[in-house]
Amino acid sequence: MNILKNKYFKFGIAAILYILFVIWVGSYWLLFGLAVVFDIYVTEKVNWTFWKKRNEKNSVFIEWLDALIFAVIAVTLINIFFFQNFRIPTGSMEKSLLIGDHLFVSKLSYGPRIPNTPLSFPFTQHTLPIIRTKSFLEWIHWPYKRLAGFHKIKNNDIVVFNFPAGDTVVFENQVQSYYSIVRSRASSLRETEKNQHDSTINDNYYWNRARQLVNDNNTIVYRPVDKRDNYIKRCVGIPGDVLEIKKGKLFINGKEHGPFEHQQFNYQVNTSSRINPKAFDRLDIATADRHSFYANLYILPLTKDKVSKLEKFKNVNSIQEILREPGEYADYIFPHDPVYPWNEDNFGPLTIPAKGVTVKLTPETLPLYERIIDTYEDNDLKVTKDQILINGDPASEYTFKMDYYWMMGDNRHNSADSRFWGFVPEDHVVGRPIIIWLSLDKDKKFLSKIRWNRFFKTIR
Repeated sequence: MNILKNKYFKFGIAAILYILFVIWVGSYWLLFGLAVVFDIYVTEKVNWTFWKKRNEKNSVFIEWLDALIFAVIAVTLINIFFFQNFRIPTGSMEKSLLIGDHLFVSKLSYGPRIPNTPLSFPFTQHTLPIIRTKSFLEWIHWPYKRLAGFHKIKNNDIVVFNFPAGDTVVFENQVQSYYSIVRSRASSLRETEKNQHDSTINDNYYWNRARQLVNDNNTIVYRPVDKRDNYIKRCVGIPGDVLEIKKGKLFINGKEHGPFEHQQFNYQVNTSSRINPKAFDRLDIATADRHSFYANLYILPLTKDKVSKLEKFKNVNSIQEILREPGEYADYIFPHDPVYPWNEDNFGPLTIPAKGVTVKLTPETLPLYERIIDTYEDNDLKVTKDQILINGDPASEYTFKMDYYWMMGDNRHNSADSRFWGFVPEDHVVGRPIIIWLSLDKDKKFLSKIRWNRFFKTIR
């Protein structure tokens, strides 16, 4: 067993692991780091843990500091390359995932990303607590690179990703996306001035005015990809898929997709008397989801199973699914252009962009791909009266540099998803949730908050 204490043996094991890591990362200049590994295990010329003394007893404070530094480095590397914790903050995936579920998210499933902004405070996404300032520095900015993983994203996978529309944020109102705030303000301006409309004024006029007003009256924050908020949804469309929603039903490549066991829609429930709150508890309908109007009308997000159970209540007169009509244009729905009169229940058909595929660019198709070209793939896009310019050159077509995905929440009428802000680029994908390791019900108290039946439940 003396060989296990031999410094050359230790160096050999460490060197093999380090070389395998370098091959995985694919940055072979990191091989120079073997000199550091050799010095740590063999020559010991440099005290790499400079905060503590070598071959001498250190104070309790230094020992704790050493343990803390090691823990921070180890957990940071684990979070980057292997897995991280994610807590479900909203009900967009109910009842598949519940508010208060804590998940292990695997980075190895789809391959971990090399951080775009490596200089950041540990264990914070984008904002330092208390002082409320950004937690990262952009002195170093690395381009997108993803290491090899075990899987590719498939239809129905639940995926954690960075919020695509989170590149620009109104610091005072981070619940809404910057673009939805500007769009709402532009709509208000248009409505206010509808009697003064000049036929030559287009939507860009109101958009630019609204953006200036929002920028002038708020603190605007810009975030790189890896520092945008984390979202979790189900991937219903992968590159090349044709997606369409008809009267709330989702179709992929012409075939109905789902519905899933825990998928929810909003229903109007008419009753002859109020429903007992304990009945809602038994049906696992959260307090925040119980929207009552008058004494006999409820708007509730329900699964098919819960609809069947509610229909058996003696005081329930009728249950009707709430759906918008085809052709009813909703300006908050992607691509936010009346050429596409879509809404959350009637959408498409739309083809999900795939890397290497070329599409024709016209004034009609540009709203679908404008954000991809200008923001996600970092081109200079300009539109004049006569032509579309990409990086200064006239363009009648465009070839995608990345794959894109379409994400939707299982709680279909209570999910801010791709229907509202469009495609999810491959460089925004964080990982795949594997298991629930803790689940806490915010409506309960003390130990009753713990949902024991969800512990170590696999995610599908």
